[in-house]
Amino acid sequence: MRDKTGDVLVLGDRGAQVIVAADIAEFLELSLVQVRSVPVKTRAIDASELKVQPPKVKEMTTVEASMRLDAVASAGFGMSRSKMAGLISSGDVRVNWKEISQSSYSVKAGDLVAIRGKGRLEIGEVNITKKDRYRVQLTRFY
Repeated sequence: MRDKTGDVLVLGDRGAQVIVAADIAEFLELSLVQVRSVPVKTRAIDASELKVQPPKVKEMTTVEASMRLDAVASAGFGMSRSKMAGLISSGDVRVNWKEISQSSYSVKAGDLVAIRGKGRLEIGEVNITKKDRYRVQLTRFY
């Protein structure tokens, strides 16, 4: 169940750590012995033992005609606006942890845009240019 499991932290050839809800941790510890054809050992650890690596960060600035989700996100993720619109309509895009299915959704400073499998994008400071366009500071995490 997706609402009971969180991030999977891959540790290369040394295994992985999975963040799960407390009520299924014991079940996984007792029941999870194989992933596909690979035998696995499962044990509960304290949150302080998690080996979290800081995300890679890329800061950029873009100038857009509007603050539409498809326009700003396509600039931040480096893809075409039509491809971004397809990801939005298929339910792969979230803004502030809420699934958004309309490309015309208006984003604002402080919003966090996440695309399943592609990373996150934080909308920073927004300024209006002399030509009434939006200069947007973006921080991409991947």
